[in-house]
Amino acid sequence: MKKKLKKYLPILIGKRLLLLFFFNKKKALHSAYILFSTPLKGKILPDQEYFLEEAEDEVVSLNGHYLQTYRWPNMGETVLMVHGWDSNTHRWKTLIEKLHQKNYNIIGFDAPAHGNSSGKTLNVPLYAECLQKIIELYRPNYVIGHSIGGMTSIFHQFKYPNPEIQKIIVLAPPTELAVIMEGYQKTLKLSDKFMTALSHYFKDKFGYYFEEFSVAEFAKSLTHPGLLIHDRLDDIAPYSGSEKIHKNWNNSEFITTEDFGHSLFFDEVDDMIIDFLKK
Repeated sequence: MKKKLKKYLPILIGKRLLLLFFFNKKKALHSAYILFSTPLKGKILPDQEYFLEEAEDEVVSLNGHYLQTYRWPNMGETVLMVHGWDSNTHRWKTLIEKLHQKNYNIIGFDAPAHGNSSGKTLNVPLYAECLQKIIELYRPNYVIGHSIGGMTSIFHQFKYPNPEIQKIIVLAPPTELAVIMEGYQKTLKLSDKFMTALSHYFKDKFGYYFEEFSVAEFAKSLTHPGLLIHDRLDDIAPYSGSEKIHKNWNNSEFITTEDFGHSLFFDEVDDMIIDFLKK
C-alpha cells in the first residue's frame, strides 16, 4: 500500500496543480514553486547532534533568515563547507575531522530550511546570498560544496566574484535547471503549457528562465583553481553536467569516480580533496 501511495501521490499532486492552473494560474504556479523548493528532510537527527554540539556555534541573521553556523577552530587556513539538498553540516563529519587534524580551520552552516537554520524553502539564489554573508563574516580561503551546495558555490562566484577565495572544490553538482525541471515535470506529469508558465514565473522571481540558469555557463566566469569530482554512474545529478562545467572552467581539474554514488562518502574522495588543498 505504501509503495502504491508513493508511486501515485506525485501524479495526484500534479493533477491537482493542473486543475488549479485552469482556475487560478497565479496560485497554481506559486504552489508548484513552493513544492519544488521545499526539502523533505535535512533536519538534525538525534545521532548527529553530538558532533555538531562540539563545534563553536553562532546564529547569523540575513533578511529574516537565521543561519546556524559551526566552527571547528584551528591555526591554519579556513575551509568553508556547503552541504547539499535534504542535508546539513553533519554530512561533512568525516572530512571535517580529517581536515581539522591537518590544522585547517573549518566553517560550516546549515542552509535555510535545513539543519538548525530557519525557513521552509530553499533555492540556489537564496543559498548563494547566504553563502556570501558567511564568506563576508569568516573570509575562508577555500570553499567545498556538494550537490546543490556545489551548484551554489559556482553560482555564488558568478554573482559575487571574490578573488580572496583561493580554491573551489565541487562534488557532484547538478548543472542545468532545465534538466532538473524536466525531471520535475516527468514526476508530476505536468503539461508543457504549465511548465512554460512556470519558467516565466522563475524569470519574474529570479531573473532567469529555466534554460538560462546554467552552472556550466556560469563557470565560464571562474578564474579560481577548481576541483570537480563526480561519479560516472550518479543517478541524481548527471555526470555529463560536470563534463560541461570542466570544459568551461579554465582552471579546473576533473576527477571521475565509479560506483561511489552521488554522496561520494569515500576515503579516496577525502584524499583527493586534501591533496588538492595542499597543492
